[in-house]
Amino acid sequence: MAAYLNNGNPMEVVDMYRFMRREEVSCSENTFAAVITSCGSIENALLGYLLLGHVIKFGLENTVSVLNSLLSMFANFGSVKEARLIFDSMHKRDTISWNSMISAYARSGLCDESLRCFHWMRHVHMEINPRTLSTLLLACGSVDNLKWGRGIHGLVVKLGLNLDIWVCNTLLAMYSEAGRSKDAKFVFQEMSERDSVSWNSLIASYIQDEKYVDALEIFSNMLQNQNLVDYVTFTSALAACSDPKFVIQGKIVHALVITMGLQANLIVGNALVSMYAKSGSMNEAQQAFRIMPKRDEVTWNALIGGHAENQETDEAVNAYKLMRQEGTPMNYITFANVLGACLTPDDLLIHGWPIHAHIVLMGLESYKYLQNSLITMYAKCGDLNSSNYIFDALANKNSVTWNAMIAANAYHGQGEEVLKLLVKMRCTGVDFDQFSLSEGLAATAKLAILEEGQQLHNLAIKLGFDLDPFITNAAMDMYGKCGELDEVLRIAPRPVDRAQLSWNILISAFARHGYFQKARETFHEMLKHVKPNHVTFVSLLSACSHGGLVDEGLKYYNAMTKEFGVPAGIEHCVCIIDLLGRSGRLAEAETFINEMPVPPNDLVWRSLLASCKIHGNLELARKAADHLLELDPSDDSSYVLYSNVCATSGRWEEVEKVREQMGSNKIKKKPACSWVKLKDGVSSFGMGDQSHSQTEQIYAKLEELKKMIKEAGYVPDTSSTLQDTDEEQKEHNLWNHSERLALAFGLINTPEGSTIRIFKNLRVCSDCHSVYKFISKIFPRRIILRDSYRFHHFSAGECSCSDYW
Repeated sequence: MAAYLNNGNPMEVVDMYRFMRREEVSCSENTFAAVITSCGSIENALLGYLLLGHVIKFGLENTVSVLNSLLSMFANFGSVKEARLIFDSMHKRDTISWNSMISAYARSGLCDESLRCFHWMRHVHMEINPRTLSTLLLACGSVDNLKWGRGIHGLVVKLGLNLDIWVCNTLLAMYSEAGRSKDAKFVFQEMSERDSVSWNSLIASYIQDEKYVDALEIFSNMLQNQNLVDYVTFTSALAACSDPKFVIQGKIVHALVITMGLQANLIVGNALVSMYAKSGSMNEAQQAFRIMPKRDEVTWNALIGGHAENQETDEAVNAYKLMRQEGTPMNYITFANVLGACLTPDDLLIHGWPIHAHIVLMGLESYKYLQNSLITMYAKCGDLNSSNYIFDALANKNSVTWNAMIAANAYHGQGEEVLKLLVKMRCTGVDFDQFSLSEGLAATAKLAILEEGQQLHNLAIKLGFDLDPFITNAAMDMYGKCGELDEVLRIAPRPVDRAQLSWNILISAFARHGYFQKARETFHEMLKHVKPNHVTFVSLLSACSHGGLVDEGLKYYNAMTKEFGVPAGIEHCVCIIDLLGRSGRLAEAETFINEMPVPPNDLVWRSLLASCKIHGNLELARKAADHLLELDPSDDSSYVLYSNVCATSGRWEEVEKVREQMGSNKIKKKPACSWVKLKDGVSSFGMGDQSHSQTEQIYAKLEELKKMIKEAGYVPDTSSTLQDTDEEQKEHNLWNHSERLALAFGLINTPEGSTIRIFKNLRVCSDCHSVYKFISKIFPRRIILRDSYRFHHFSAGECSCSDYW
């Protein structure tokens, strides 16, 4: 039994024990120590309870070595309650007993309990060895428990155990798990002796901290001493190459794997498949998969997960089917990966439902991880009702489950429901995490509700997430979309600490708020620190478009592909068409559409049609409208924009034809709506709206405003009214616009000198824009208007857009 145990054959030990019992050979404490240890290794709980009965039967329930083995066994099972019962029943405990109990808590992630047990140990059992501290350090390997880990680190130094290589390696592992590569590097440099575990742990810490270049540098240093390099080293090095930016380095490491003769190693093979899959090189991932002499469920999961991440639904499902055919055991990760590949209603019908049925057949439907994956899968495939059904049926919901449901609603644009779920989550006592808070901030950004966004941001700070990059970026985006540019700048990280996403949000915020030169300056500052990407150029080109910076925009578009290697996408092309169209260069815009590197979509033609309205180009407008209606005959904006072009050109007969066509096709124009949010709720207004409880005061205020601004020099621009009526009626219609009603309401209901925030679902007309400028000059008020295009900041008779929008 001892020989089998030492050679890693626990099942043979158990079989030997059975033979021993049959032959009625008496069992000693050494027998039980060996067989209980083996039982813990194979994690056979039923056999474990049977052995516990045998221990009592043989009268060894007070033998320390046997009880220590039972403690370790139940710790392996995750049965902390049973381990504690055995521990409490012990009349005598040695250091191994205490270490085993601390380990039982640590294995179950109960850091506080393991620390309490250690505190008790120090008072009643003075002997502490390296194993004690190593076990505690492993329990502290997370951001939340790092403060305790630092305390244990101090105790290690105090007790003079900082020269023990085992303890130091555990310190490295703790800092690595917590993402503290700087601390791990400090421990590493202080070590008087290092082994391969030390070096591998340092690489792992850099990978955990996403410092892949540093990880590969350590790997390079290790190669100079081949005695240090093992399969774990190469597994870590391949993990460092999983980012698409390091695909060349990944191939070099792959070549080294072959040179070192490790290509047949299962764990290294799995790392190769995973590395190629995560970097988007699925052909190489499949090739690495095919040549592996042996595969396990990890291999298949890496391949299926890679296809899912690269949105290759059919390939992911085919791999899943082949895995079934080969009889490889499937686990929850297998199903989570293949569910993640289902993205459309057709995928749900063809693949999603059968996979769900297979999960039920396997008896895995109670796994929390899979329940969360099912919620996400149904939502992504367009069936939010099924997501809600699964969620509502769950009795015990953890933070991941809540987050899955929150994400499902966010995916469907249900911002209000996201916020309601956050309130319910808080009421049930489930703690928010970075994901919950960032999704909540994103919802408030889309709904443009500043007060709720501020509350969530303050809560994030209170919970200690103020430095978390996800929260910072989500808060920056929220403040930007709610009109608070100063707050965006206040919380933005320093340039040297800014991630690519932070730079993009900053450029976008400047563009949206009319600070086009600042957007350009920020872009050029960004180039000193990080590379721009697809999103960067969308924001930059949008800034140039709204700012009338035509030549600059065209230069950036050309540099995007030639200098920065960012391929032109449909969003960039729409920006260029808008850029040329707004400035009146419609012929160039049409030529650009004909030469676009991607096929034109509805956004392209809608942008061209809007520019035709500005410049009254009826012929080109008709072409754009025809293309739009061909793509989507039910699109109301096609009819409305074309009708507006006809009206601007005085073609009232054509306007009437368009309206008749809309009526016969049962297409209704999207009504204009403006709203103001105050503490007691949201007040919304339509064109000529008289449903508000303060209607009399609002229209009286409008008459007062009209008189005041006319005295200040205002002359109505009736070209904004696209009806065939006389001038007096046109002016009357202008004063019924929803944004004017909202402004009058805001002036009545907000304190003098305070900022008024108004939101509109459509583009603000030129005459309303002029009215806002006059009113901001007469009243010492800052007025912020967000229309469907951008923010307008009115102050002292000026607008941040410089009258170009």
